[in-house]
Amino acid sequence: MKLYYSPASCSLSPHIVLREAGLAFEPVLAPTKTHKLSDGTDYYTINPLGYVPLLELDDGTRLREGPAIVQYIADQVPAKNLVPANGTLQRYRLQGWLTFIGTELHKTFSPLFNPAMPEEAKSIFRSRLASRYAWVNGELEGKDYLMGDNFSVADVYFFVVTRWAKPMQIDLSNLPRVLAHHERVLARPAVQEALKFEGLLG
Repeated sequence: MKLYYSPASCSLSPHIVLREAGLAFEPVLAPTKTHKLSDGTDYYTINPLGYVPLLELDDGTRLREGPAIVQYIADQVPAKNLVPANGTLQRYRLQGWLTFIGTELHKTFSPLFNPAMPEEAKSIFRSRLASRYAWVNGELEGKDYLMGDNFSVADVYFFVVTRWAKPMQIDLSNLPRVLAHHERVLARPAVQEALKFEGLLG
């Protein structure tokens, strides 16, 4: 398998999940600014949408969108328990978390990365993010992870987008459960490996 990624972007989520799963893969750098691979290939010829992540299977099949990719990876190694079994209520709850993180957090962060976005507008998005994080803080009461006691791909995605909070000036200091969750995921060996590989430690 090949994972097309760009450091510190949302592609860090499937990168971590691949390492958690213990699956062999080739990381392929696809910078989001230049869209040029190291061999000069135009990334748009691989993913016409131009963004990461993209997972290419050994038979050449390509899968887009992080929440779909992490579920595919996890389903390859059911013994790792990174996702509940398909068809179960818990699986739909996991998909609910992935959808929430993608639409309510990830996409709300996006305007903050846009230098052309007026500061007045950014303050609206920061306020929305703060309220969403406050809700998650409540949901984590009595839980180590989003789904309860079991670590899942949803925790990885949540960890990855939450890394953006500090540089984007989202104050999480009054949300102890969110901060504890972040540290808990950060301590995992696979997470450390992925961060180190992408040059994100230290």
